[in-house]
Amino acid sequence: MTSDDIISIARETLGTPFRHQGRVVGVGLDCAGVALYVAGRLGLETLDVVGYGTTPANGMLEEVLDQQPCLIEVNDRQPGDILLMRIFHEPQHLAIFTGGTIIHSYANVGICCEHDLDDRWKSLIIKAYRFIGVEL
Repeated sequence: MTSDDIISIARETLGTPFRHQGRVVGVGLDCAGVALYVAGRLGLETLDVVGYGTTPANGMLEEVLDQQPCLIEVNDRQPGDILLMRIFHEPQHLAIFTGGTIIHSYANVGICCEHDLDDRWKSLIIKAYRFIGVEL
């Protein structure tokens, strides 16, 4: 699997409506749903958590990422990586990094979208995770 494979699969989610805890492309996804969809299409094992609030708190999202059997935390951000972002002082959001843009399900616009990773979004990144087995 390559970073191009990850990005291509993530782009399959574009236009899907935002839906809290959504897991179905074309019907509804949240930011975790995008990452889980990509992992599933790659045939990777994942842990899915249900019943979380619209704004995960107390490090819950980071803890779940740290426990994912298909991810490793990395210090060097590369295309195809999952970015953990701090919203409202908590790590509460995920996006797929493409190199110059991010792909994510974003409640404020109501859909899965892709847009520039500008300085504002860069300032929100607190960690990056890579799917195990990605060829860079």
